[in-house]
Amino acid sequence: MKSICVFCGASSGASEVYADGARQLAASLVKRQISLVYGGGNIGLMGVIADEVMRLGGHVTGVIPQALMDKEVGHTGLSKLHIVRNMHERKALMADLSDGFIAMPGGIGTLEELFEIFTWLQLGFHEKPLGLLNIAGFYDELLVFFKKAPPRQNFSKLST
Repeated sequence: MKSICVFCGASSGASEVYADGARQLAASLVKRQISLVYGGGNIGLMGVIADEVMRLGGHVTGVIPQALMDKEVGHTGLSKLHIVRNMHERKALMADLSDGFIAMPGGIGTLEELFEIFTWLQLGFHEKPLGLLNIAGFYDELLVFFKKAPPRQNFSKLST
């Protein structure tokens, strides 16, 4: 595995524990010489994980839509930054550049990315591993939901 796409928030969250988790994940990626692919932002958990991977000497590829770059939330200190037209292109390129996916704590955007890539996995559009980084039980209720979902859903492909 050469690269992991990390879905995470443009907010740092309600607790410093999430930023600590982002820094720990960054250290783990760099130790294993795995490149980070992420949404290209310089704020929130996105900024934390990208800054830490860069600080530790790792490689970071960001993918950001022009509209967000125009709002000055794009990270200009990365190994590589792709500026794309829209969110659809962003997600497709992030998926193409990655060998696997991890969803950290985040908001609606993070969940949307998680569910889209999970849907693609279930439909057979890719066979890349997908996991949740369940920091401080952030995803506990979502995991309960998965247990209640119709049996035809194959949640066994999702790691925690």
